[in-house]
This record gives sequence, C-alpha cells and structure tokens, in this order.
Amino acid sequence: MSAAGSIGAVDARIVRRETHSPRSTAAVITAVVLVVVIAWVATESVLFLLGLRPLLVSPRTMLTAVTALPDAPVALQLGIAALAALIGVLLVCLAILPGRRARRRLAADNAIVVADDDMVASALARVAARTAGVAADAVSVSLGRRAATVRIVPVSGSRVDREAVRSAVVDAFGLAGPAHPIRVAVLVSPEGRVGS
Repeated sequence: MSAAGSIGAVDARIVRRETHSPRSTAAVITAVVLVVVIAWVATESVLFLLGLRPLLVSPRTMLTAVTALPDAPVALQLGIAALAALIGVLLVCLAILPGRRARRRLAADNAIVVADDDMVASALARVAARTAGVAADAVSVSLGRRAATVRIVPVSGSRVDREAVRSAVVDAFGLAGPAHPIRVAVLVSPEGRVGS
C-alpha cells in the first residue's frame, strides 16, 4: 500500500470519528441495566434459599407469573410483547444505525477540517443577512444533513429577494467545499419589524 493510500485511510477514519458519535454510552447503559437485573435476580434467589424475605419479589412468585402468562388477558400479553419488541428494535437500531454528530467535513489543503453545523449555520446567517439587507439577529439558519432553512424577519415595508438570498447562501456553502451540496429554502416572515 502506498503512503498516499494510507494517509487517505487515516483521514477517513479521523473524519468518521469526528462526525459520528460512539456507541459506548449506549453499550455501557445496556450493560449496567443487565448487570443490575442479573444481580437482583441472584440476590432474590439467595434470599429465597436462605429462607429470608425477598427484596421485591421472590423467585417462586416470578416463576408463577411467567408460567401464568399464557392464561393472562390478551391485552396484557400484547402489551408485554409490544414492549419487548420496542426494546429489541431500539437495541438493534442502536447497534446498526450510525450515530451522526452535527458536524461535517469541509475542504482544505493539507488538513482535515470538520466544522460544527452551528458554526456553519451562523456563517450562512451572516451571508443571508448581508444579502437581504437586514440585521444579523433578524436571520436564523437551521442546517440539516442535506438541506438548510433560512428564516428572515425583514424590516417593515422592505422586500427581500428570496432568490438572491438563496443563491448567496448556496454559493457561500459551496465555497467551504462540503462533501455534499445542500438544498436551501428561504422563508420570509410576513410580519416585518421596526428598525434595521
């Protein structure tokens, strides 16, 4: 493998680490819950064998409840099945789906640049405010993976050229060299505000 190929692989790993959230928190929480449940069942079993009162439920009561489940009302069975399915789907989704952070890679020579979406949205809001001729606090930008929404509250009596704002925001975003272009929607509030 060439040096350039290894640098590319390292770059990709660094970018992935910065743009995706680790699953360690979910794994630790799941492990802690399982350990607590197992420790509780083990404690209840030891207390039962020693002839002492259970902390919450004795093992015999637990087994009786499990064996009586087929005779339980259908609504209870469906509720337990739905809860188990929901927990299962949640755990599978946590294991399979990538956890994305609100960050994106931007183009740069001889460096890896990963920018926070809030920072990029703030820069786009300044561009939109300058193009629309309004104060910076009259513009807000929400930035998603593939789309941005620019909200403008214009000065009363003035008009905002939506296409000019959209074009300026798309151009400014493109200058940063992102991996994917975005769709930009410009929403102008029908109620203006007094002042500039």
